[in-house]
Amino acid sequence: MTGSGDFEPTPGSGDPISEDEALRRLRLTDDPSAQYYAAWWLGRNRSTHPDTVPLLAQALRQRRPRDIGAGVEENAVARNAARALGKLGGPALAVVPDLLATLEDDDHGLREAAARALGELRAIEAVEPLRRRLESGPARAGAQQPGTPRLMEPCEALLEALGDIGVAQPQVLAVIRPFVEHERPLIRSAACRALLQLTGEEVWGQQLVVMLQHQQLQVRRAALMDLGAAGWRPALEPIAATLAENSLKLIALRGLAENGASEGSAGPAPDTVAVLEAMDALL
Repeated sequence: MTGSGDFEPTPGSGDPISEDEALRRLRLTDDPSAQYYAAWWLGRNRSTHPDTVPLLAQALRQRRPRDIGAGVEENAVARNAARALGKLGGPALAVVPDLLATLEDDDHGLREAAARALGELRAIEAVEPLRRRLESGPARAGAQQPGTPRLMEPCEALLEALGDIGVAQPQVLAVIRPFVEHERPLIRSAACRALLQLTGEEVWGQQLVVMLQHQQLQVRRAALMDLGAAGWRPALEPIAATLAENSLKLIALRGLAENGASEGSAGPAPDTVAVLEAMDALL
């Protein structure tokens, strides 16, 4: 669904700042609240300062318990650093090894953030580590952790990352396919999205379109985002008709235009005018 990419700063810390100020705050290793907001700011604003990636890489390696006084969760700075790195494109490729190491961390949320960042960076080196974390299938990697709603692995993020990276090897497809039958619809949606991105087979797009009619709004939202991320253009009309927020439908339609225009995208190109008219009708 890619929903966790929009990470928010700590409440009350979001006053407008400059790039220099964000970098200064990120250096404050004794102030996780300041670092948390700084990492968010640098990622959100796609900072190109030469100090940005090294400082975020340093923050990524920070491990600390929950800071009750600052109101910052355990390893929250490292998670925001991973998310920010995913947004920085080429310059962040230098820290792919750090993100790969983070993918092995005990912290579930940190593994999730690292997986999404590796997917955004299209890091080919991540394909095998991502595949390996999913290879035990829905019965193990996709099993629910005792006493928590989390799964054993952040399967949604791992699946989406494999689809975004775009390496359609048989062993990659084989590890994704079982998750199409997962009991959780959000995992099924992520698996269909990845298979649609990797194979272009319309059956996976059709399954996502069916999810646009799901009774749960959260599932409809996920299917919208996944169809947009895959750029599956035959979904134009179903997306516009989905019972969900217009803002999300606009994001999905923009995804059809942007991702569907890329080489190898699935589905025939719709009339550009039709996409613009669909977006206009939602404004």
